[in-house]
Amino acid sequence: MTGRLARVPRTGILVAVGLLAALVVAAVVLPVPDPAALRAWVSGAGVAAPALMFLAYVVATLVPIPRTVFSLASGLLLGPVVGVAVALAATAVSAVISFALARSLGRRLVARHLTRARVRAVDERLTGGGWLAVASLRIIPAIPFLPTNYACGLSSVRPRPYLAGTMIGSLPGTAAAVALGDTLTGTTPPALLAVYGVLAVAGAAGLWFAIRRRAIEPVTVS
Repeated sequence: MTGRLARVPRTGILVAVGLLAALVVAAVVLPVPDPAALRAWVSGAGVAAPALMFLAYVVATLVPIPRTVFSLASGLLLGPVVGVAVALAATAVSAVISFALARSLGRRLVARHLTRARVRAVDERLTGGGWLAVASLRIIPAIPFLPTNYACGLSSVRPRPYLAGTMIGSLPGTAAAVALGDTLTGTTPPALLAVYGVLAVAGAAGLWFAIRRRAIEPVTVS
């Protein structure tokens, strides 16, 4: 299952490449302001800027577009504090929507297969592990966001552990991406960068050790 989740869908790759190409063309053809000026311009929009970023983030992550792109944009445009808050809130909403879609539309299609040993083993790993099993998937950058949402929705994992694991596991990577976007403006104090780094490493290390201590026992497949 993990191997399948690690494969980024072709559609997502094509969309990401198309967006990158569009940005390169825009940077060459259009008079693009520097990051600091762009931040100042967005700040002048008031509460509309975080609201629009939140909506764009949610919509974009409901299709196979890398979430990191919008975490970087949140840091660049909104700054570290608001950027992290918007990115995490949008991550939660997008994760819940895709989870609900998979559970309501796809669960009945796979329910009849849950008696099969291999499918049941995967389902029990997610369900038995609770939030920690979900968090362990979220913390690995190679595992795409949207396919993980669908996989959890098709499993028997409960909504609350799913959301808790999503938020805890997504926090280190999201904070790091937002911090990187914030540094592009050149206005981030060095001390704050150090705090970002320590928090990201500490969060990832703490979750990793928790996963190692409470590793799910292998499920015997007959």
